[in-house]
Amino acid sequence: MAVVGLSTAFSPLGGSLIAVRIRQGCKPAGVSLSPSRRRRTSCAAAAAVRAEVSFVDADEAKRLVAEEGYTVLDIRDRTQRERAYIKPSTHVPLFIENQDNDIGTIVKRQLHNNFAGLFFGLPFTKLNTDFAKAVKDKFSPESKLLVVCQEGLRSAAAADALEREGFQNIACITSGLQTVKPGTFESVGKTELQNAGKAGLVTIQGKISVVLGTVLISAYLFITLFPDQAEKLFDLAGISL
Repeated sequence: MAVVGLSTAFSPLGGSLIAVRIRQGCKPAGVSLSPSRRRRTSCAAAAAVRAEVSFVDADEAKRLVAEEGYTVLDIRDRTQRERAYIKPSTHVPLFIENQDNDIGTIVKRQLHNNFAGLFFGLPFTKLNTDFAKAVKDKFSPESKLLVVCQEGLRSAAAADALEREGFQNIACITSGLQTVKPGTFESVGKTELQNAGKAGLVTIQGKISVVLGTVLISAYLFITLFPDQAEKLFDLAGISL
């Protein structure tokens, strides 16, 4: 039967999102039909529960993996995974690098590389149209999957795509790996999981700010603790306070 409605509800217990399809030819229980039919009916048998996606924090995610047998499905792009990833985990990217060579893509890629790529180290990507198929090739619909990305947005989209393919046991980390404290998961890579999304000039600027801040704080403490010596140094430098 054709789907004529979609109802969603959010449960505060564990942050569960439940979507229910209402199929053609039925109405929710307790709602009267038209007078000509003069009867009531229940949709309990005709409503299809799509799935329950649990949005959890990092500690609960760790428990799901350790105690309930969830497998970590990393759906980030290749560059973020290379910086840091949870061990063990399976990598199936939701977005892949866009290497298309049509004129429109070339222009967009150049603009991206000059701005987002340069400042944030983000690759130019496109949706992986084989994402759901690749996951189904690796896992059965009954598998328990903890879907992770860096900020939480891609994992929510990936969970929705997998739910539509029949996966029923899906969890996501709210706000992504950027909220995971060091040591929560065993990880592999040159940085912490929470910093795997940082690259480009932004990180260099951050390092410069740290160094500059350290220098200024040291200078302030020196002037405060050793005012006479500081005054002599300023005099030698020709600086008047």
